Amino acid sequence: MSQIKVGFVGYGGSAKTYHLPYLLPVKEFQIYAFLQRAAAPPTECAAPGSHCTVDFPEAKHYRTAEDFFRDPAIEVVIVTTHTDTHASFAEKAIEAGKHVVVEKPFTRTSEEADKLLAMAKEKGVILTVYQNRRWDGDFRTLRHLVSKKAFGTITEAQIYYDFENPPWIKYLSAKKYTPGDGLLFGLGSHTLDQALVLFGRPKSVTAFLKVLRGIESEVDDTFTVILQYESPLLVTVKTAIVSCLPQPIKYIVRGTDGSYVKYGDDIQERQTLSGMKSTDPAFGINPEDEYGTLTTYAEFDSKNQKFDPLSNKYNGKFPTLNGFNQGYYESLADSVRRKAPLQVDPQTSRDGIRLMELARESHDTGRTVSWS
Repeated sequence: MSQIKVGFVGYGGSAKTYHLPYLLPVKEFQIYAFLQRAAAPPTECAAPGSHCTVDFPEAKHYRTAEDFFRDPAIEVVIVTTHTDTHASFAEKAIEAGKHVVVEKPFTRTSEEADKLLAMAKEKGVILTVYQNRRWDGDFRTLRHLVSKKAFGTITEAQIYYDFENPPWIKYLSAKKYTPGDGLLFGLGSHTLDQALVLFGRPKSVTAFLKVLRGIESEVDDTFTVILQYESPLLVTVKTAIVSCLPQPIKYIVRGTDGSYVKYGDDIQERQTLSGMKSTDPAFGINPEDEYGTLTTYAEFDSKNQKFDPLSNKYNGKFPTLNGFNQGYYESLADSVRRKAPLQVDPQTSRDGIRLMELARESHDTGRTVSWS
């Protein structure tokens, strides 16, 4: 069977850092074309990474959307542009009868997302979102523990994605908020998605959005979103740019039978930025000192837990499963070629956008809002 011809919309940091390193090893895909408006640089002065024609000289280079989407050979379009263009480029791809992967956040509004879902259904094409943090080692580990009932009935979960004094925060300079702005969209698109995957839609949303970067602005850089459910479950999703901790906290989960506390971030991004290939045998393997702590009343893992007579509990470092972002594209190939179910249902990503809208409504009105 022939390879799946892929066309990228955009050739910036998203495409180069978060997509191509995990797509290239999947041999069912062919990097076929790019939509990059910048003209190709002269070959004698072109630096690697400066342009798609430099890094992928065999691929087609289009400078206009009309020419790009008109190419009948492109089977899958991957949208890696700025958030405010996600919906428009995805719409063009669907109209052209192509499958489409949209970088997160999916869209700026749930209305945009609903339109895309309806269009994709009508056209009979795949629409999905690059929720790559579902393939982080720590989240894969948490999903495993939840599936094995390690915690019994979960009563509380805290999901964090802190980014202490990020160097790129200076670019978050807008004074007025427009949908899609801020870290609720930028980082909440990861963590709210994880909450939805684990626990589904909440009953209500309460949110507090903050600006801690030293300017007057409506655009958040720090947030706390509290999700309440019909059950006793309470889920808190947080991001902070002020966080003086030895290691960033990731998860705290408590239940009737046990708990899990995890510090540190996923290693794949660090490894990619260091130049390590995703095909390296060490790729995605988290160091033991970053394993999370699993505590249970009854023994859950005889290999890694020990009985603590002082607390009368079983306690130990539970090995973090390997991070595997490549799995996103392996599953996409299965969906395109073998009609396998999508691993990222765009409806869940749409619900993530709706959560962000409700969170801002809660913040602006100072009240808890029901899911709607």
